[in-house]
Amino acid sequence: MTTTTESAADAAPAPAGASPPTSGAKGREPRSLGVQNLAGWLFSTPFLVLFTVFMAFPIVATLAMSFTDFGLRNVTDPLSAEFIGFENYTKLFGDEKFLKALFNTAYFVVVGVPLTIGAGLAAAVLLNSGIDRARTCFRVGFYAPVVTSIVAVAVVWTFVLDPSEGLIAGLASEVGLTTPDFLGSEALAMPSLILMAVWRNLGTVMVLFIAGLQAIPADVREAARLDGAGPWQEFRRITVPLLRPTMLYATVITTIGYLNVFEEPFVMTEGGPSNSTLTVSLNMYREGFNFFHMGYASAMAYVLFVVIMGITVLQLRLLKDNTK
Repeated sequence: MTTTTESAADAAPAPAGASPPTSGAKGREPRSLGVQNLAGWLFSTPFLVLFTVFMAFPIVATLAMSFTDFGLRNVTDPLSAEFIGFENYTKLFGDEKFLKALFNTAYFVVVGVPLTIGAGLAAAVLLNSGIDRARTCFRVGFYAPVVTSIVAVAVVWTFVLDPSEGLIAGLASEVGLTTPDFLGSEALAMPSLILMAVWRNLGTVMVLFIAGLQAIPADVREAARLDGAGPWQEFRRITVPLLRPTMLYATVITTIGYLNVFEEPFVMTEGGPSNSTLTVSLNMYREGFNFFHMGYASAMAYVLFVVIMGITVLQLRLLKDNTK
């Protein structure tokens, strides 16, 4: 009787408004979730501290400095810098040197990006299908400049382009030709830097395109061949359309990198001759660390940031529409 009564009591419905009993495991879920969140924040703390100190704080400080006349005299007492509003920004667009640097940077991007994308795509197509022997060696050779120090690459190219003792000058003298001063000529200095940049960044774009080519289904290519498509038609109608997402990514990252071009002119030409290779990043470095016009250099940095952001958004909208 006792057992029957207890079973009936257990089976009876709970009174209205009473909360159902919770098991021990369910009762521990909120605490367990809180512990997991706390552990996640603790593991993220080193990164958050480093990001705040070396990234977030400098970004905010640079923005604040761009509205002041911050200079060498204010290094020991940053709060003594005078607030001047948008004076640095308005001064930029009347500065002939900055406008020249802006033009040179645009020239570098407009010429360099298509050449880099085209050369990278051609190398990827050849390595993916046209070259069967020593394919890995070719890939390593094309990618080696990417992982090599830019300073070392710039020094080597400076030697190659030297008009008196360089490699090109030596080869030209063997056939009785004279070599122009590539880095000392206003007309040839920037094309020479672009050529070096294309050679150095070719490997990155090539790797991206090889990954995109290998992702194209083989049956799609086979169906195109069965329909009578030749190599050029297959490349134009099949390969290029399916590579558009990869091309979008490669174009965006290459453009951002070329808008920030600094090492090549800094090491090889120092912005010369006659500022023909002066870029925005190099001009910003000079204003900030050579002349200690920190506020003016900060304004220059944010103008470059806005330009990069605007061009990137434009590229994403134009090229993304073609990938759908």
